[in-house]
Amino acid sequence: MSYFGTDGIRGKFGELPITPDFILKLGYVTGLVLIEKNENPTRKPSVVIGKDTRLSGYVIEGALQAGFNAAGVDVYMLGPLPTPAIAHLTRSFNADAGVVISASHNPYYDNGIKFFSGDGKKISDEMQTAINDKLTAIMNDVGSDVAIMPILDPAHLGKNNRIDDAKGRYIEFCKGSFPYQYDLSHLTVVVDCANGAGYSVAPRVMRELGANVIAINNTPDGININAECGSTHPESLQKAVLEHDADVGIALDGDGDRIVMVDETGKLVDGDGILYVLATQGKTKAKGVVGTLMSNMGLELALKDADIQFTRAKVGDRYVMQDLEANGWILGGEPSGHILCLDKSRTGDAIIAGLQVLAVMQARERALSELVEGFEVLPQKLVNVRLSQMQDPFKHEELVAAFDKAQATLEGRGRLLIRQSGTEPMIRVMVESDDEIECDVMANDLADLIKSVLG
Repeated sequence: MSYFGTDGIRGKFGELPITPDFILKLGYVTGLVLIEKNENPTRKPSVVIGKDTRLSGYVIEGALQAGFNAAGVDVYMLGPLPTPAIAHLTRSFNADAGVVISASHNPYYDNGIKFFSGDGKKISDEMQTAINDKLTAIMNDVGSDVAIMPILDPAHLGKNNRIDDAKGRYIEFCKGSFPYQYDLSHLTVVVDCANGAGYSVAPRVMRELGANVIAINNTPDGININAECGSTHPESLQKAVLEHDADVGIALDGDGDRIVMVDETGKLVDGDGILYVLATQGKTKAKGVVGTLMSNMGLELALKDADIQFTRAKVGDRYVMQDLEANGWILGGEPSGHILCLDKSRTGDAIIAGLQVLAVMQARERALSELVEGFEVLPQKLVNVRLSQMQDPFKHEELVAAFDKAQATLEGRGRLLIRQSGTEPMIRVMVESDDEIECDVMANDLADLIKSVLG
């Protein structure tokens, strides 16, 4: 079996696979893989570990650290920092891997583990498979009389270190992505930190670039992460932008790799809108853009009008990255707000993506609402169908027939996407159409049918 989903390993804390004993084994086997791949036997492998603000992160952090140390790997603890900060600092510290403890936009009771390679990118499929194979073997040995985590020589155990200047390093990295000839002194920016990993660094980056910053949802208590706030719940940001007569609003998710924005009129600009601005409104038009199966058809049409190539990857920023590298492009992302600007960062980074939009606003001397005027979103309806256990809807003839009929109805003026979540027992039903009522009715009818067939 594979313990890895779309983006690492994720689940409810206290239930497999997110339990302390499992995480201990995960750290141990990952350490073994790093040692096997170590090309310099005189140098002990090292990893950096960061986390978001969930209470369970303290438990997972300790278990991971112990597992890595038991395998003979040195650990550098970074504390609460956005996921892209961990990616950057993995490379900055010349570590062999980076580990993020986060369940991203999920509620506080979920948690997860994400890995980065030494170059600050998501780990390769090959390394993920190697970790999974060792993990499967060690889990199957539970209950045997053989030590499942043998320590051959205590002299070879890894050490644990805590890094005090990690936050400052990342702040300077973000600021360095903003064009030096501009500053933000004339802008009022509302930043919704989602009570997550970006709660201290995001407002500081904007302030140190000169902006008048109003920070909201920046008081994490371990359980309020993503709770009716952040990129998945932008209503409070929209309200705050209007109340403070702000120029723009920026919302992060719990681990700081997703962004949505709000213009000065209170209108939401999602990941598709951000991609449109960065691709078409900057000093140089993008050669091409990678979206995903979830990207709105309106983005595809708008980029076509601008003579910019567009391709769709599978859902997940690792797949967007793969297609960007294959095409030699630098800009891609998802409507949920994963935005990759590969000329600035090696992974999706909400703060850096937001700064690039602010830079375009400066260069063009236009408000965000003006920059998105050429982008018309097709009506879209997304319904999530939660199941008691994961099942494949395409193995049921009744459902396949209904999907085919819906797709035929939308031919030439919309599209249907049925997708299984990679992290939880859920089927996502998305309908796009030039008819908003049709979108809503069709998506809900299909969701109801899925629920009745699969339970």
